[in-house]
Amino acid sequence: MPLKKKKAKKPAAKKRVVKKVLKKKIVKKPVKKVLKRKKTAKKTALKKANIIGVITHYFPHVQAAVIKLKAPLSVGDKIKIKGHTTDFTQSVNSMQIDRVPIDKAKPGQEIGLLAKSRVRQHDTVYKA
Repeated sequence: MPLKKKKAKKPAAKKRVVKKVLKKKIVKKPVKKVLKRKKTAKKTALKKANIIGVITHYFPHVQAAVIKLKAPLSVGDKIKIKGHTTDFTQSVNSMQIDRVPIDKAKPGQEIGLLAKSRVRQHDTVYKA
């Protein structure tokens, strides 16, 4: 028996829709002026200014985070870690670079830090 080929369905032709415009009496209402809030611009500028770094890795067994620093950080500073599901504040009790404890870290360094809660990659670290 020869196999029958199925014919591809043609797309349905678009129907033309004629829109009727009804004449209505247009009443103009006074428009309230919407002022742009300058506070939001200030808040975003402050957030950008307070960014210390970004989380690059997290070790869940020891609850340690690796932070790529954009600003200096020292032991005793308070930091805020904020991300999609993360939002908490903690103080820096200890920092390490290559398993060596340090007191201060410079921009550009990657440091290890004990995290109070779970963090994820690309979470931002702010100075509180």
